[in-house]
Amino acid sequence: MNSDELSILLSEEFRALVAEHAERDPLQVALDRRIPHAALVASQLKYRRRAQRKLPSYVEAGCLFPPRAFEQASSEAAAATKHLAGESLLDLTCGLGVDTLHFSRSFRRVVALERDPELATITRENLRRLGANHVEVICTSAEEYLARCEEHFDWVYADPDRRSAEGRKLVRLEDCSPDVVALRPLIERVAPRLCLKNSPLFDVDEAFRYFPEAQVEVISLRDECKEVIIRVEGSEPKLVAEAVGVGRVEVPLAERDATPSSEGFDPARYRWLIVPDVALQKARLVCHHLRPVAFVASENGFAFAEEYPEAVLGRVMEIAEIVPYKPKELKKEMKGTKAELWKRDFPLSLEEIRRQTGVREGADLRLAFTKIDGKNWMIRLK
Repeated sequence: MNSDELSILLSEEFRALVAEHAERDPLQVALDRRIPHAALVASQLKYRRRAQRKLPSYVEAGCLFPPRAFEQASSEAAAATKHLAGESLLDLTCGLGVDTLHFSRSFRRVVALERDPELATITRENLRRLGANHVEVICTSAEEYLARCEEHFDWVYADPDRRSAEGRKLVRLEDCSPDVVALRPLIERVAPRLCLKNSPLFDVDEAFRYFPEAQVEVISLRDECKEVIIRVEGSEPKLVAEAVGVGRVEVPLAERDATPSSEGFDPARYRWLIVPDVALQKARLVCHHLRPVAFVASENGFAFAEEYPEAVLGRVMEIAEIVPYKPKELKKEMKGTKAELWKRDFPLSLEEIRRQTGVREGADLRLAFTKIDGKNWMIRLK
């Protein structure tokens, strides 16, 4: 983005153009020669539509959406799971400012750093439109600011850039920018508490290797892992699995138990299938959370309950029957049937299951497949 484009984006004329054409197809707008700056207007309309669910407050306030910053930003729902509060917070990696906006509601003062000048200007304007007037956006790098910082904050927050210069995804903390591991002595000089957002690919046990005293939180939204949060604040090590809008499970690290159920699997006993939420799986808390109410074969499998399980982190479905997986027999019975399929701990792909059984994609039936004690099973759901 050049300075001329930035000036256009920030102008009231451009804001009025976006509002005027808000209901039109972005492609039609891009091709409409009557519209000034049609390509820029179309780009904003495209990302406004994508932001309706991810960033509703930004859409309502008429904010601007730089494409790369939008792609890397947290959703507002995920941002709201970061339960931090205090007098002051330093955000080392502001970006589009979604987490910054959330923190502005629970801190009296927020200082947010963004090293890209154009993005810093846009984020500053967006936060103004959103009414977050006590956030100070400073255009500088985390390294430069921490080296000269004389202030004290209650919290430091960081969401490092996890893309290399070539666009390759990065997972190791030392490879991301800023390198929070290397900066930790400077961070501890300005704040006693650190909150670090990581990729959903980040391993929870690796988090404790870097920060043995941390609380590690796995956040999922609609059964999709969104981020792994590390909180360092001097408390006992803890694991958290949170499914946004569903529930939250907290377990001291010393008490985490991944031991499967000890009794044998008796398919005739079980009336309810539990599909554990991905946050439980990622945190390796499936056995710990579900074993008191269900049979659990492994951290990666389904769980089976005799009575309806209340307040569990996962999807609960009623079982019609559980039968051995015998593809030739099933094919005679179900060839051409349309079914929704799930699988956990099963040696075949969904495509191979469909090929072997003749079941087509659809929603007439719901079927689940798993392997327990060396045997393959099919679960027919009501």
